[in-house]
Amino acid sequence: MSKTASAARVAAKTTDTVSIKEITGEDISFASLLDESFKGVKSFEGSVVEGTVVGVDAEFVTLDVGLKSEGRIPLREFSNAGQPAEIKVGDKVEVFIERMENKDGEAGLSREKARREESWVVLEKQHKANERVTGTIFGRVKGGFTVDLGGAVAFLPGSQVDIRPVRDVGPLMGQPQPFLILKMDRARGNIVVSRRAVLEESRAEARSELVSNLKEGQELQGVVKNITDYGAFIDLGGVDGLLHVTDISWKRINHPSEVLSVGQTLNVKIIRFNEESQRISLGIKQLDADPWEGAASRFTAGQRYKGRVTNIADYGAFIELEDGIEGLIHVSEMSWTKKNIHPGKILSTSQEVEVMVLDVDMNKRRISLGLKQCGENPWIRFAESRKVGDTLEGEIRNITEFGLFVGIGDQIDGMVHMSDLSWTESGEDAIKKYAKGETIAVKVLEIDGEKERVSLGVKQLGENPGGVHVESGSSAGGVAKGSVVTCTVSAITSGGIEVTVGDEKTHGFIKKGDLSRERSEQRPDRFAVGEKVDAKVIKVDRSGKLDLSVKAREIDEDKAAMAEYGSSDSGASLGDILGAALRSKADAAAPAKSKKSKGDDAE
Repeated sequence: MSKTASAARVAAKTTDTVSIKEITGEDISFASLLDESFKGVKSFEGSVVEGTVVGVDAEFVTLDVGLKSEGRIPLREFSNAGQPAEIKVGDKVEVFIERMENKDGEAGLSREKARREESWVVLEKQHKANERVTGTIFGRVKGGFTVDLGGAVAFLPGSQVDIRPVRDVGPLMGQPQPFLILKMDRARGNIVVSRRAVLEESRAEARSELVSNLKEGQELQGVVKNITDYGAFIDLGGVDGLLHVTDISWKRINHPSEVLSVGQTLNVKIIRFNEESQRISLGIKQLDADPWEGAASRFTAGQRYKGRVTNIADYGAFIELEDGIEGLIHVSEMSWTKKNIHPGKILSTSQEVEVMVLDVDMNKRRISLGLKQCGENPWIRFAESRKVGDTLEGEIRNITEFGLFVGIGDQIDGMVHMSDLSWTESGEDAIKKYAKGETIAVKVLEIDGEKERVSLGVKQLGENPGGVHVESGSSAGGVAKGSVVTCTVSAITSGGIEVTVGDEKTHGFIKKGDLSRERSEQRPDRFAVGEKVDAKVIKVDRSGKLDLSVKAREIDEDKAAMAEYGSSDSGASLGDILGAALRSKADAAAPAKSKKSKGDDAE
């Protein structure tokens, strides 16, 4: 700088009582000195100049930039976000001149704008080259955050902070980290950056490296990315794997959200990996020992155990016997007496119950349990306390198309078949005389504790007007069990046909399934009252009632024909065998007939 310029600067800072001549020794006007100092400079405002720090206090930094007066800049403008300012007297720094002189007579300076001007030039070059830039998140604004890019302030949208939603941004604040510039507008001074784009680039690089090293059986650490009804997607650091709900725990889990949450870090094991599709199946329970190992020795049929109800379905209830081991109580094994009832009306979730092991299938990992087996069987108790021929009273609990269900104590129902209601009336007519809730007297005809069945009769309380005599249940009215008789259809019901035998004083019944060997012919409506039917006697009860079967007769006839005309191993059908037999008889009869014809001619 020239001597006159220096004099001009000094003169500008000197009181009016001191002349320029006294300072420089020359007779020069102040105006000429000032003009010479600013010669060639159109305007300082809006430009970046170098200044010297002449003072630093708790709030401001005072700088000399060669103007008439010094300027002050807030101390915070000399520090990076989250870091203390490092500035001292004598330091040379570049500042932005906003005004030559403000209302206080000081130069209006800005360090931030100077840094911004410097940064913009560099950032524009990096943006064009699609290079990463380093910045620091230092503030929160609506919709995102503010980032210091070395002096230039950029906007970081909330969606661009991370690949996954971030609940707490605190750890990221004040930490220098890479960003990618998405958009720049110099005119408006807007810069939009993304941290997520940088993470995705790094993720793609890590993904290819990770996939190349994956193998089944490998144990990794991952983060829960998403939860669905059927499982959870786990981020393994660039690649996602599926953790199915059945592979989360050896215990029953109804929904993954019961034990997992988004963002949770956990250890997983690769149980399947398809290199072509890059599908990865993960498991957590595989990290622990299989509780089913040795289960066959710990759970044996017939033993009783205590367990907890974990789930109730329409078909039964699941019982947890040990951690990771469950058994099923089928609805049929719930109660001795309550049939066709929903398991939820007998048991409740989390209830502790005693059960009996009925069967163990280690291949299918199934344990069949029984609840009713842990209590007394009322059917057996009834069989022990009652005998055939006893007379009881009970309430009619239900009326069906084939008979009455009568309560006979301890929630046990016995059945009165419609054919056992009256000696003289048809079952359909007799059943119309009864009403639900009515108390009637019945006689015990048969007790089968194992099949949980008690057969009752009403007509057996009186004498058979036909006087049929029954001996040891093997014959009735001279008709023996196993014999084939000709019956007369007396009534047709939906469950079969009622028939009479012989003198029409012996009654019988042919069930729908016993009407024919052919399923399509097992229809009661194909018979008519008064029609004759040949059937085999398959049972004679103590009341003299016969159970007959057309199906059994047909089977016996087929067996007899097979035994006489052929072997069942020949592969020929019964029609082929009978046809061959008939042809053989015809051939044998032909020569005799021929001889007879010749004799006639001779005569």
